Amino acid sequence: MSDQTSTAPQSRLAKALDSDFFYNFRRSPVAVVSFVAVMLLVLSSAFAPLIAPYDPFDPGSLDLMNGFTAPMAPNDFTGDVFWLGTDDQGRDVFSTILYGMRVSLFVGFAAVSFAMVLGITLGLVAGYVGGWVETIIMRAADVQLTFPAILVAMLIFGIAKGVIPIQHHDQMAIWVLIVAIGLSDWVQFARVVRGATLVEKDKEYVQAARMIGRGRGIIMLRHILPNVLSPVLVIATISLALAIIAEATLSFLGVGAPPTQPSLGTLIRIGQGYLFSGEWWIILFPSVTLLALALSVNLLGDWLRDALNPRLQ
Repeated sequence: MSDQTSTAPQSRLAKALDSDFFYNFRRSPVAVVSFVAVMLLVLSSAFAPLIAPYDPFDPGSLDLMNGFTAPMAPNDFTGDVFWLGTDDQGRDVFSTILYGMRVSLFVGFAAVSFAMVLGITLGLVAGYVGGWVETIIMRAADVQLTFPAILVAMLIFGIAKGVIPIQHHDQMAIWVLIVAIGLSDWVQFARVVRGATLVEKDKEYVQAARMIGRGRGIIMLRHILPNVLSPVLVIATISLALAIIAEATLSFLGVGAPPTQPSLGTLIRIGQGYLFSGEWWIILFPSVTLLALALSVNLLGDWLRDALNPRLQ
């Protein structure tokens, strides 16, 4: 009995490795490199407390004498050497990037998850129920599409900050940012799920579920939802890159992550003020990290879209 249970996971793993999906993945250098880059960046941020030489958010570890130290050059006063240099407060840029990337990834994943749940729910309801419910949902989606997503996020963020008491702004800023980006990105999930639901709801297995008395909620969640998730996963991967860029844009404009929880966008905004004074490394390295993260996720999403498209097989 134990041999059967031990070999079962191995057989499933072997079957997955022999699948067409994994074969196409191994045959695509872009997908492999993008996946490795994404995993490297995600794991580096997840284990930032173990990897980072300094805790940039601990005031006790900062030494203002180390301010504006160039990369790999000993400081004139302390003699300390930093791989990527330091900023105006003497914070190690490498450490701030690792911790800042944690904030950017958290906001990106949380915002996409929120947008995906909201979009899937509204798309299922619109496609399956139809009638005036579908009309209201899809007209709201059409209206939102007429505005750039970043402007919608800025509007929602501004309204939320006006409602929340000022003493709670820093504590709630990250969560407001997540909701703002999520509400600006639900439309594409809803439109795709609604279209797939219109196709699935007239198929025989759905009609059979209706005949045996299954309720609308059970049919949508148990029968239709599993069959419309493939395009949703592709959209979620691509939306992650857009959400990370949206967070960086909002933080760069000063309406995103607070200074107490700086993200990559906040670090770029801080470095922008010193670009023309010679401290180029303060903005360069966070910008390169953001570009590498967004580009890797986007390329991986593009490959996933092509791999799951039956017309390209």
